[in-house]
Amino acid sequence: MSYPSPTMNPGQQRGQNPERRPAHVASPTDTGMIPLLQQPEAPEQHQQRRIFSPGFGLRGPRRNRHVVTSEEIAAISMPIGDDGVIIGTDTENQPAVLGLARPNPFDVVVVGGLWFAQVLALRAAATGARVAVETGRPQAWTQLAQAAGGGQQCVTVYPVGRVPAQGPSVSSPVVLIRDCGVRPPRGRVTSLPWQAVVTVLPFVGEHAPRWLAQAQLVGIQRISPQETEVVRETLGVPAEHLQLLPTLSDNVALWCTRKHRKYVMTEPTDAETGLLGAARRMD
Repeated sequence: MSYPSPTMNPGQQRGQNPERRPAHVASPTDTGMIPLLQQPEAPEQHQQRRIFSPGFGLRGPRRNRHVVTSEEIAAISMPIGDDGVIIGTDTENQPAVLGLARPNPFDVVVVGGLWFAQVLALRAAATGARVAVETGRPQAWTQLAQAAGGGQQCVTVYPVGRVPAQGPSVSSPVVLIRDCGVRPPRGRVTSLPWQAVVTVLPFVGEHAPRWLAQAQLVGIQRISPQETEVVRETLGVPAEHLQLLPTLSDNVALWCTRKHRKYVMTEPTDAETGLLGAARRMD
């Protein structure tokens, strides 16, 4: 006699536990959206998520810190000099640097020839400064203005008393060279922050003491013994330097302030010699 087989629900037919409740049970307020079921994380996955937390970024490489002893700090050094125009070498064969781009007004007087002033203009333009030349002999500066800058207008020549405002700034410093003879008139454009003014005097005349007294830096090429007396009275240069001034070479100048003096020899480059010729004191 056969007996009917017991009735089994679909869950039991699939081998599931009949007492297990479904993960989601519909309710009267159900919107029909299927919720996302959060699966339990493995321990290693939880550790990885904690290390690479997006709020703190990736951790850097594991290396030892760079630590030196107090005795080794002195070895970590780098010689840093001034920045500016290299006008030559001093008596110790070290580069002599003239800082013309300054955040304060700066006036320089050069007692020397045209060659020395033009070398200074070329080297100032090479440092990125805009050079304006106020001169009564524009024919002597035209070739230099055309050759400087490799085709770019970095040296501009103006007649005496016709220099416009240059608009200097920290990113565009200006060097104004006034080549106006032994008695230069009072200029319309004066020294400003990031704008230095270099006044060129061919020799020490009767009007030179006024220019020498107001300058913050003076460069003197070879002068006569009579001119050295004016320099002594105006700048207070010691006697040992005054005796050497009449014997200086064409490419040597004494740069001095009220407190410091330094002899500098200017060696022209091949390009400067090809454009300006050999060093000379008089033109």
